[in-house]
Amino acid sequence: MNASCLVCLEHCEPEQLNYHAACLRRLFDSPAVPAIEVDPLNLHLLGQSMAGKTTVSGVMAKVSLGWDRKTLRVASEIGGYVLKPQSREFPELPENEHVTMLLARKAGIETPECGLVRLKDDRLAYLVRRFDRTRDGRRLPQEDFCQLAELMPAEKYSGSGELVARLVKRLSAEPGVDLARLYRQVLFAWWTGNGDMHLKNFSMLTRERGMPGLSPAYDLVNTEILIPGDSLALPVCGRRSNLKRRDWLTFGVYCEMEQRVIEDAWTNLVDLTPEAQNMLERSFLTVEMREKYGMGLDARTRLLKGAA
Repeated sequence: MNASCLVCLEHCEPEQLNYHAACLRRLFDSPAVPAIEVDPLNLHLLGQSMAGKTTVSGVMAKVSLGWDRKTLRVASEIGGYVLKPQSREFPELPENEHVTMLLARKAGIETPECGLVRLKDDRLAYLVRRFDRTRDGRRLPQEDFCQLAELMPAEKYSGSGELVARLVKRLSAEPGVDLARLYRQVLFAWWTGNGDMHLKNFSMLTRERGMPGLSPAYDLVNTEILIPGDSLALPVCGRRSNLKRRDWLTFGVYCEMEQRVIEDAWTNLVDLTPEAQNMLERSFLTVEMREKYGMGLDARTRLLKGAA
């Protein structure tokens, strides 16, 4: 049995029931494991019925949940959480997104609080706290880059990393900071084999202090282990695959970053690789999925090092 915490993936003692109290406080503002009043059999139908009623987008079943300090239950209008159950089409998506989000945080990328929860059928689901809600439930203004580029949702793959960078430069209150954050997010997507970072998976968020900026990263999944050969959703330097150090240098310069800062981003991921492999071993992915994930990380780490 996996003895990792379902929030942080660090070791848990048996009496902790797969959760550290501190992790529960971060995710729920409470040290107690919540009851989840959701019928697993109806989750996919429920996710479809919520389409158009919440700001949660995408084709995967996603259900908005509210939390009253004891119970998580469906709350389409004011839910502060999003629940993603197992997919009928792609295996282990909750476990995949969970470990990828934690790796992003280790890489210095801002992410919302998230974790895994067990539903009544004992299957794991991914739960994330919404970053466009304040603690008292108020909604913060958020627009994804498909909207900002004045494109239809179906055109979410009709862009590029450079397009997102231009919009960040024009719309951010702190463009220099956000361009560097964007660069790290796009580089991380490539490093983790994420072929689904399209225009709707980047957003601008106006935070409580009223300043628009790049939102925390979200919907981070390694698609390559599910779809062999999957490539970047948005091209960088005109390329979706076979990117080398020179391409990442060119994109970093486009993001108005100094070469030293660009290379620091590469070094950060190279140095993180051993810890990332350890985190994969502690994750709730199956052995087969862990191995595929780890092999891809190693291959792209070698490219960042400049190795053949």
